[in-house]
Order: sequence, then structure tokens, then C-alpha cells
Amino acid sequence: MKKIFKVLISLLLILVLIFVSGIFYLTRGLKEGEHITINSINLSNLSDGVYLGEFKEGRWSNTLNVIVKDYKITEIILKDDVKFPMPNLSDELFSNVIKSQNTTVDTISGATVTSKAYLKSIENALNN
Repeated sequence: MKKIFKVLISLLLILVLIFVSGIFYLTRGLKEGEHITINSINLSNLSDGVYLGEFKEGRWSNTLNVIVKDYKITEIILKDDVKFPMPNLSDELFSNVIKSQNTTVDTISGATVTSKAYLKSIENALNN
């Protein structure tokens, strides 16, 4: 009986450790990510072409291509998505950027840091 009790306690401790580690992983960098500054972009001096943009920060790292034609963003294509991708989020955000022709759009509610990570990649692509 004592042996079973020890095994159950050990399993419980392992599960608690896994849970705490998971919470730490998922929340690490959230506060910093909320404070990422997104700057406006200027398309008037860009040639037609494909511009590579990256944002490297933990689980929000991503790489994308921004296609510019006639001084307008025509398409944004993800090459390497964030750790926990949400296709509907990126589609909606990229659509908003293309409509406004700028990165100063509202972030998607409930995914602020992920939205800012994508927007920073777009900014990095077009402001380099």
C-alpha cells in the first residue's frame, strides 16, 4: 500500500511539474510582446518585388514575404509561421494590412502578441 501511495505522489508531482512548465512556456514573453511598437510604412519609395520580413522572438518568431506592385502591398505570404499558428488570424490581419496599405492596423482581439509579431515582420520587410 505504501508503495502505491509513493508512486501516486510521484506521478502527481510529475504532472504538476509538466503543468507549471507548460504555463511558463505559454506566458513567457507576453508582457514584452504587448509592448512591441509597430511603425508606419512608406510604400512610395519601394520598387515592385518580393520583400522578406522576419520577427524573431520566442514562440512568436515568423518569416513572411510581402509582395509589392505599383507601390501597393498586393499579397502577404507566410513562409515560417509562429509556434501556434491561427490561419484565420493571419488571413484577417493580412487582409486588413492590404486594405489599409499600412501596418498601423488594429490587432486581433485575443491574439495581440501574435498580431504584433506578424505586423513587425511586415514592417521589417518594407522598412529595410
